[in-house]
Amino acid sequence: MLVGVSSTDLPARGRAAVRLLQGYVWHPEEADVDLEHFLPRELDLPAQPAADQEGAHVLWDQVQPPFAFFENGEPTASQTFYQFTVLRVYDERPSNDDLHGDATAASEALNPLLDGTPDGVGWQLWEDLREL
Repeated sequence: MLVGVSSTDLPARGRAAVRLLQGYVWHPEEADVDLEHFLPRELDLPAQPAADQEGAHVLWDQVQPPFAFFENGEPTASQTFYQFTVLRVYDERPSNDDLHGDATAASEALNPLLDGTPDGVGWQLWEDLREL
């Protein structure tokens, strides 16, 4: 018999890398957009007793469009897509409330930076809170 166990039911196991935000960033293929000019690779987040001192890591990797069409029916094939992840390394996995606080802080730090990207750059990010 299989029994479901949530991550909050698991005992602390030492260091944990936890996704705070997950999603996609995209732009038209012909656009000359280098995300390095707009987004940092590290985010300073409020100190957490269990958090690595490095803050949160911001990662993006180019991927095939994860869906064929946008909600408005426009094909995604003409877009360059990136898998986008914000993660933080903790000495011990914090509570979900603390993780939610870090995800909110990361979102608040990224929002003005994403808003500052060129026209045509889109994104869809959501809170994740799963260990990698």
